[in-house]
Amino acid sequence: MENYTGIIDEIIYYNEENGYTVGILETEDDIVTFTGIFSNPTQGENLKITGNWTFHRRYGKQFDVDSFELIRPDTLDGIKKYLSSGLIKGIGKSTANKIVELFGDKTLEIMQYQPQRITEVEGIGDKKAEIIIESYREQIELKEIMIYLQKYGISPSYSVKIFRRYGTDTIKNVKDNPYRLAEEIQGIGFKLADKIAAAMGISNNSEFRIEAGIRHVLMESAGDGHTYLSKHHLKEKAEKVLSVKISYIDAVISNMAFRGQLFVENIDESDAIYYIPYYYAETGTANKITSLHLNFKNRFDGNLEEIIEEIERESIKRLTEKQKESVVKAVKNGVSVITGGPGTGKTTVINTLIKVFEIMGKETALCAPTGRATKRITETSNKEAKTIHRLLEYNFSEDTSTLFFNKNEHAPLEYEVIIVDEVSMVDILLMNSLLKAIGTGSRIVLVGDVDQLPSVGAGNVLRDIIESGVIPTTKLDKVFRQSEKSLIKINAHNINNGEMPMYNIKEGDFYFIKEEEGNIADTIVSLCADRLTSHYGFNGMEEIQVLTPMKKGISGTIELNRRLQAALNPPSDIKTEKKIGDVVYRVGDKVMQTKNNYQVKWEIVNTGKETEKGEGIFNGDIGHIRFIDNKDECLWIEFEEKREVKYDFTQLDEIILAYAVTVHKSQGSEFPAVIIPVTWAPPMLLNRNLFYTAVTRAQKLVVLVGNEKYLRLMIQNNKTSERYSGLKFRLSQIKQYY
Repeated sequence: MENYTGIIDEIIYYNEENGYTVGILETEDDIVTFTGIFSNPTQGENLKITGNWTFHRRYGKQFDVDSFELIRPDTLDGIKKYLSSGLIKGIGKSTANKIVELFGDKTLEIMQYQPQRITEVEGIGDKKAEIIIESYREQIELKEIMIYLQKYGISPSYSVKIFRRYGTDTIKNVKDNPYRLAEEIQGIGFKLADKIAAAMGISNNSEFRIEAGIRHVLMESAGDGHTYLSKHHLKEKAEKVLSVKISYIDAVISNMAFRGQLFVENIDESDAIYYIPYYYAETGTANKITSLHLNFKNRFDGNLEEIIEEIERESIKRLTEKQKESVVKAVKNGVSVITGGPGTGKTTVINTLIKVFEIMGKETALCAPTGRATKRITETSNKEAKTIHRLLEYNFSEDTSTLFFNKNEHAPLEYEVIIVDEVSMVDILLMNSLLKAIGTGSRIVLVGDVDQLPSVGAGNVLRDIIESGVIPTTKLDKVFRQSEKSLIKINAHNINNGEMPMYNIKEGDFYFIKEEEGNIADTIVSLCADRLTSHYGFNGMEEIQVLTPMKKGISGTIELNRRLQAALNPPSDIKTEKKIGDVVYRVGDKVMQTKNNYQVKWEIVNTGKETEKGEGIFNGDIGHIRFIDNKDECLWIEFEEKREVKYDFTQLDEIILAYAVTVHKSQGSEFPAVIIPVTWAPPMLLNRNLFYTAVTRAQKLVVLVGNEKYLRLMIQNNKTSERYSGLKFRLSQIKQYY
């Protein structure tokens, strides 16, 4: 790396949101155009910059700054430029000249150590002096923070994030406990915080390091679907992360439990260790379901059978006995469950329930966990459905960086009936939030396919409720005639029953292309770019989705996205692009949001109408890159419903290419055509449950590509990865009240 020392002669560009800067540094021998992340760089500042030269095809030769060191201006002209840069409130060129004329080369020293003397300058009274002193101190602190964090390997872009969170308390907070960065700053995980702590000389055996490691293990486990870990597994995993003696970990677990930072309960004859949020969510969910179930009083005395018959006559559609049973249970109970695979009539039951409750005079809300699911329910029921987040009126606190809901136990929903679709996708945290907002005496009807993959988040909510045997449940198992014509629906049930799917039937909608391992990716690219578009008229970018079990390997999302991007959205002179790591983001790319972002702002620009604005893009939302601005270090993505969102490049860890996505990421979505590579994968991913979920994402066409041997293995493997969840156990305790 090279370095240069000089005075900032000009700030060409500065992005206040992410600190990206383009400036000119005047050294003794040269003029250097530099780029990098800075915190409020100012004209006249003395800097030592370290980095490498790069060549930008539009802007030419630039010095890309990796780190910088602030050096006080040491010339009168430099001090004047610095003070009059506009950064310090209350000082313009005239005032800067007066200050320097009075104090000379001692100006900055006086402003830092004897700031009250600034009132000696003509035209600066007490009020103006207060503004100048406060502004100057703030700028000095901010720059000191950037330089301090840089010492510990924290990049300038992360330094900006940290400063936004902690302000002038940044250095104190990081010194006191660098591990809090892992919990409070998005993108800084335990490993980076641990490196910072090591650089600060914090001992491997320090208690707050071990505490942070334990929290990290529990949070990672929650990401894998567990609401708790057995004490044995927690200690085992923590030992690998921390490389300390088990006895130290054991002692810290006990201390954390004593202080109420963890909960320990006996579940299935072993100690279950809960991180606080998941303990409260699980116990809260169990308690509220118990309350709604046991305390519900059905005051409806009308003839339900006649109402159902009337609805059947109007819709010219007769319900099966199982469907009628599900309607009756939903009306007569505070909590009920309706489950079944594709084509079994869950939508018909939902529509019937809407009409039944309307006749009963009950206010009914329809909701689901994702925007795509709500769109589908709205279309099939002619009644507006909302995401659970929207129903609960979510908000995001920038002060605490936490999500909260306006609708809760203190301000419950005003609906008497809540129908929730796609419940298999609802995790324990969201279910608890929803249940808290349901008033006493209301009904909740849970609808979903229990054989789908469970939620991405912690918990196994739908399966636990059903298997507890406590809540009235109806399983719909008859496939209707219109679905009998679809091999997709028939095969979904075959797969679920452990039977091989039927395929390659003329004019059918389910095909298997047998292909060697090394040719699978090429065949998938050909299907997306040519064969399915020409034969069926599908739009390769919009209507075809590749679903694969894993990220790595020649049939994983990483490699398939690289190939599909090259085929469907190749580079050109008119398409701007940005490379981050090994991934190229290009205008026109199909992308997906990978985590809930409640802060991001979106707008819908309607020609001739007022622009709609809102907040929040959610995990699994798919969109397309419409514009990339490399100078401003940002890009624009258009999501469904024409919601346009601006992302800084520092936020692109939330965005992935989505020509191919994992089956897990596709939950709650439906696509006209789905292509599934059938190849080797780890046994935990080569299972019936995952394959069933992939197939049921398709509306019109499924194409499998690969080896029939692995298809058989998937069908035969009915093992699913175990989830540690105590909800079933807690609900089972209800039986003692019967």
